[in-house]
Amino acid sequence: MTDLLTRADYAAIAADLTFPATPFIDGKFRRGRGKTMATSNPATGEDLAQISTADAADVDLAVEKAREAFEQGRWARLHPSGRKDALIRLCKLMTRNRRELAVMESLESGKPIRDCELVDVPEAIHTIKWHAEAVDKLYDQTGPVGDDAISMIVREPIGVVAAILPWNFPLLMLAWKIGPALAAGCSVIVKPAEQTSLTALRLAELAMEAGLPRGVLQVLPGDGPSVGEPLGRHMGVDMVSFTGSTETGRRFLHYAADSNLKKVVLECGGKNPAVVLEDAENLDLVAAHVANAAFWNMGENCSAGSRLIVHKAIKAPLIERLLARLRDWKTGDPLDPQTHLGALIDADHCAKVASYLGGPALAGGAAEGAFLPPTVYEVSRDDPRAREEIFGPILSVIEVASTEEALALANDTDYGLAASVFSANGRTALRAARTIRAGTVTVNCYGEGDISTPFGGYKQSGFGGRDNGLHAFDQYTELKTIWVDLSDPNDADNLG
Repeated sequence: MTDLLTRADYAAIAADLTFPATPFIDGKFRRGRGKTMATSNPATGEDLAQISTADAADVDLAVEKAREAFEQGRWARLHPSGRKDALIRLCKLMTRNRRELAVMESLESGKPIRDCELVDVPEAIHTIKWHAEAVDKLYDQTGPVGDDAISMIVREPIGVVAAILPWNFPLLMLAWKIGPALAAGCSVIVKPAEQTSLTALRLAELAMEAGLPRGVLQVLPGDGPSVGEPLGRHMGVDMVSFTGSTETGRRFLHYAADSNLKKVVLECGGKNPAVVLEDAENLDLVAAHVANAAFWNMGENCSAGSRLIVHKAIKAPLIERLLARLRDWKTGDPLDPQTHLGALIDADHCAKVASYLGGPALAGGAAEGAFLPPTVYEVSRDDPRAREEIFGPILSVIEVASTEEALALANDTDYGLAASVFSANGRTALRAARTIRAGTVTVNCYGEGDISTPFGGYKQSGFGGRDNGLHAFDQYTELKTIWVDLSDPNDADNLG
């Protein structure tokens, strides 16, 4: 595990950083034809860089270069071991530059440096390496068609992929998408969130250094109307992988319908329950998991456990332990390694989260600029805080009287991304996990599985596919059937 440095050490690294500030197209940085956009440090409000953004003409150029690279086979038809070797070289370069990436990510997103160092950067490296290692281990299939034919079911890269990223995990979500897409042989155009472009641009530069051919990985900073929508509507884009809000995800389905019926995979919002049943044991551990689920990454997490559904018999002792845990959740300077909650991403998002504050709070309840400490409310099931995705460090506690009521309430949502169940009875826990309609259900812990397990949502939390695991390759490949006739060519009876 990476050892954390001091606040002064991280400040020194930050002072020496040079920020990439233009689109990365066809193997090099070039000035975009869009407007200039400031990227800022949400913790201080200071501008980090003025980024030259892309526009629809840049999108056209990037798609042209991506298609050229794909059709020429510089990457798509490279031997699988060649793609693997290049991606592993990229992982080595990321490892060599891991502190630069961590500080850059913390500065631009407001994330605590401890999370960037201990979670985001190492997990991003691990994700790309895992998919790289899978490149030459994915076998195609044959079908049971008898002696007169051979059927081959083969995977082929889908083509030009647009990866639309969120701002809450800029580098890790980039890795979740480019890992399997590049491993499959696709050309990828990345559109980072407006607030967080820096690490995507830096990684594209490292990818060229690692030996990825021109046009295979390109990054277009800019806003939704200038870059996201043109990518979504582009006739030369074969597939879009999007992570972000459900509202924006819907637009990409419209863009696909209005253009070339490109494949669309969406990983959207969540209002995820932590269900603590009457027989849950070790409430200290449960409290630790509930706190991590609700407040990790400032609650700016699609899988955040923002609803605590707890049986009335153990609510009081669990809340007592939860509130005691919050003393360890220090809010403040993201570059301080002692900080657990950094800054919310920008002023608009701060205002949105603050709109949910009000009334007696069990903890927190007041924001100071871009910072909001862990906040806990006990609410009714119809309270907006119990039903709407807040995307901030606000936990809603809802009391129930039975397991049946708890599970019904867990499913009473338009979302279905993640959930947690806490019970000492294995049979009860597994039945609850099967009952909850969510893409990932953890038992006696909070989490999202790991790189080997698919991640995505039911209902309005997801559409079209899954990230992570071998299942992620499904969205970046097409299945082709090749049928070989082995029958006697002189036997007319074999002609249909």
